[in-house]
Amino acid sequence: MYEAISANRNKSALVMVIFVLIIVALGYVFGELTDVGYVAPALAFIFAIASVFTSYYYSDRIVLSMSRARPATKEQHRQLYNAVEGLSIAAGLPMPRLYVIDDSAPNAFATGRDPQHAAIAVTTGLLDKLDRYELEGVIGHEMAHVADYDIRFMTIVAVLVGTIALLSDWMLRFFRFGGARSRRRGGGGAGLIALVGLLLVVVAPLAAFLMQMALSRSREYLADAQGAMLTRYPDGLANALEKLAADTEPLEVANKATAHLYIINPLTEHKGMINSLFSTHPPIQDRVRRLRAM
Repeated sequence: MYEAISANRNKSALVMVIFVLIIVALGYVFGELTDVGYVAPALAFIFAIASVFTSYYYSDRIVLSMSRARPATKEQHRQLYNAVEGLSIAAGLPMPRLYVIDDSAPNAFATGRDPQHAAIAVTTGLLDKLDRYELEGVIGHEMAHVADYDIRFMTIVAVLVGTIALLSDWMLRFFRFGGARSRRRGGGGAGLIALVGLLLVVVAPLAAFLMQMALSRSREYLADAQGAMLTRYPDGLANALEKLAADTEPLEVANKATAHLYIINPLTEHKGMINSLFSTHPPIQDRVRRLRAM
């Protein structure tokens, strides 16, 4: 576990550095293709640092707001409270804040920057469709993410990947509508910069997504195993995963920036065999098989 925590801290720092470099590079290209010049990368650097600061301290609030999660009450969600309280004691962790998403699709995720500032969000569909042991299996999985500091790393990734995607989309529209008309360079120089910029705009969100996908898959197997050890009942999580995978209802609040946070991929376009290769999660059947073998 301590190795996972250390690795997640290092990966979080690496992602932030890569994010700053990508944003500054986009700013440089924008400056070269307009009359803004070197003011653009300077402003891009300030924006990137501000985004990193915001993602570190406020990414959980951003993700919860994007997911339209509301605070859970002990009176209305006693079974959820009991499950989280018991597993928090078993894991030796502070009890995370609890949220509910009003959606009939069963799913859940954890967020926050550390166990002291953690939150777990579940959908109303999850509460309605799982029994007590299955719910404890899902909560155990999310508590493992909290214990390993996965929540910090993956919540930061959610915000920064979304930011890169938005900026890349804006710059792509900029290129498309002929915004690149710099007087600072000749036609050949401007054309080369425009080509490089276009490649960067296209590749940047793709690279961010591939990194998000690769890192998400490995952490899901570990959280499954640790969650099963925490509940001491692997079949509870295995049964829950099978139910979640069989449910066909789409999760309306999910998007590509936050999909990797959930216990299973909430995007319906990734439920086919081919598209599952590009999913942020490993195949459900593999996860279930490993849990059954414990």
